[in-house]
Amino acid sequence: MTTATHYDVIISGAGLAGASMALALSKLNKADGSKLSIAVVEAFAINDNLPKSYDARVIALSHGTATYLQELGVWQTLKPDAMAIADIHISDRGYYGKARINAIDYNVSALGFVSEMQAIGNCLITPLKQCSNVHFIEGQSITNINWQKSDVTVDLADGHSLSAELLLGCDGGQSVCRQQAKISSQEFDYQQVAIIANVSPSKAHNSRAFERFTEYGPLAMLPMTDGRCSLVWTVTPEQVAPLMALSDDEFAQQLEHAFGHWLGSFTQVGKRFSFPLKLIQADEQIHHRMALIGNASHTLHPIAGQGFNLGMRDVKQMTQTIAQALSDNADIGKLKYLRHYADNRSEDHGQVIALTDSLVHLFSNKHFPLVVGRGIGLKVLNYIAPLKKALAEKTMGHTR
Repeated sequence: MTTATHYDVIISGAGLAGASMALALSKLNKADGSKLSIAVVEAFAINDNLPKSYDARVIALSHGTATYLQELGVWQTLKPDAMAIADIHISDRGYYGKARINAIDYNVSALGFVSEMQAIGNCLITPLKQCSNVHFIEGQSITNINWQKSDVTVDLADGHSLSAELLLGCDGGQSVCRQQAKISSQEFDYQQVAIIANVSPSKAHNSRAFERFTEYGPLAMLPMTDGRCSLVWTVTPEQVAPLMALSDDEFAQQLEHAFGHWLGSFTQVGKRFSFPLKLIQADEQIHHRMALIGNASHTLHPIAGQGFNLGMRDVKQMTQTIAQALSDNADIGKLKYLRHYADNRSEDHGQVIALTDSLVHLFSNKHFPLVVGRGIGLKVLNYIAPLKKALAEKTMGHTR
């Protein structure tokens, strides 16, 4: 029987959550001054130097996430490729309700930033590859997980095995770690589909992000570098095929009709992608010698752009939890510390999931009383400073 290669921590998944987790943990010291040994298992090849593309996927980074990336020492590398969000324009198509959230009102230079996923990946993976205590295992999937009293062992597709005191599931919405641990999850199908594409408007976006509510769902337009915008257009399943089949010019016309004339006409439409929208929430955040991080724990609707940022706060809390265990010269996989992590993340998870879920249900229907009510609500939000501040702080990733 092959002896398992031992590490302090095994991270399942080398996406943005897994890479962030590895980079944060790579900086910690054990009681004897040595670094944690970390294995990162990824089913696909890890690329950190892909060429830039007009069609690059993007992510909205909250102010809090940018601050944490600065703590990790990578923000200066990423910042030139990140577009600041100076203000957010919220409106309801066909109705009078509008609200504005401005960075200047909260004494910050930006409410958040928009960055290409590949650029974020580059700034995380490149320094990780220089860490002698981080071992990447690429092109290998986890086939089985065995939990023992003093460690956890994972079997890989090539027959090799790894063991560690702690396993961190950073492996996305279809998490193998969650499934192997038989952690149940709550899943809600919004019966909506997101169409995403990068587009070029005829008017300058001036670092403004738009959240435009329609009777079918929200339409978000995020400012990007080079004058582009990232579109996330939520539609019904029946609308997807016709919209995807349109020519670029026809699609641009339909988009302008739904979005309005805030940015003029759309002069270029990039490659379109679509995916169904679901809320997936794990019933437990932890298991014996294991914790779920990011989308493995919670996959959200893209409204308000909170999913990745919520996951980054998972990374930060887990890092603090492991740092405390190391300070105590204790077993980092001990249930006491994992419970501390789960308890500390519970409130933030609940609040953000409730916020995004309620926004989807409120602003994705044609029921007249709700339509009138949400118009009034946007007006109230715009003029009642404490309400606006509470929303702004949550979307900026500031937790109490």
